[in-house]
Amino acid sequence: MKAVVVHQAGGPEVLKIEERPIPVATDTQTVMHIRAFAVHRYEVLTREGGSPSVKFPRVIGIEAVGEVEQPAKTSSLKKGQRVLTINGGFGREFDGSEQQYALVPDEQLHAVDFDGSWAEFANYPETFYTAFGAIKYTNLKPGQSLLVRGGTTGVGNAAVVLAKAMGLQVTATSRRPERLQMLKDLGADDAILDTEGRLKTTDNYDGIVDLVGSEVIEDSLSHLAFGGYYTLVGLLTGKWLWNNFDPFENLYGRRYATIFDGAVYDDWIQEMFGLINQHHLQIPVSKVFKLDDIQAAQDYVMQHDRPMGQVIVTTD
Repeated sequence: MKAVVVHQAGGPEVLKIEERPIPVATDTQTVMHIRAFAVHRYEVLTREGGSPSVKFPRVIGIEAVGEVEQPAKTSSLKKGQRVLTINGGFGREFDGSEQQYALVPDEQLHAVDFDGSWAEFANYPETFYTAFGAIKYTNLKPGQSLLVRGGTTGVGNAAVVLAKAMGLQVTATSRRPERLQMLKDLGADDAILDTEGRLKTTDNYDGIVDLVGSEVIEDSLSHLAFGGYYTLVGLLTGKWLWNNFDPFENLYGRRYATIFDGAVYDDWIQEMFGLINQHHLQIPVSKVFKLDDIQAAQDYVMQHDRPMGQVIVTTD
């Protein structure tokens, strides 16, 4: 089988395609035939050495879709069953998605019903699960309002379509005026411009899912209704610390959560795919690559002006 192995931190050239034997299932680990996966910017950071906990050599990539090749001896899964895996050390503590077959702890494989292509299937797991969890943490009810700050990101796109399917009134933001209509076309009830860290609106919202992060935290919270929930998901600005932040002033009467603790709940996965299948939820795919072109895929995901949507790699 082909595996993309990183032996040392560096640029795209350290992504080396090697031939390895297909792994064999154990009592508790199932062999997954990986068919496709999404590529993320933070995986590029890992490749460059920005994740100190990741030790090389390593096959990186924290999510994958595919089918069961050889079930673990104690598994209830069946050969050929469609599965996905996310997080749980995948691609960080042990070898991840950038290969044709992977040995995965059985409890980290989730069987789901989805009839689309492998590339379509790969558009959902980590991105939609993150968005779904973030919306869950807002505790909103149908008819209430949600602001998705950073709506043109993959998770932002997923939050828009999921929130609409959950009966929420959705407003999404972009720092690029030409993408506001794209957010409305995706299903947002309104789209507003984010200019120099400030939203061009005076409206308040029952909940906020924030993909932008610490540099706009005060502005975001100024648009959160009293008693509302704010969920921090991403840090698009690359800044981690909240300088000169007054929690008494900014968090008074509001609730705050960060996502994620790394846990993946199968009941959330099943509920999420129920919405996906019932409402035919989709978000854009920017481009699909082959595994042999993994270096180009990682370069492409970092491009600022590429089309909105996820970057997918198929292994066949």
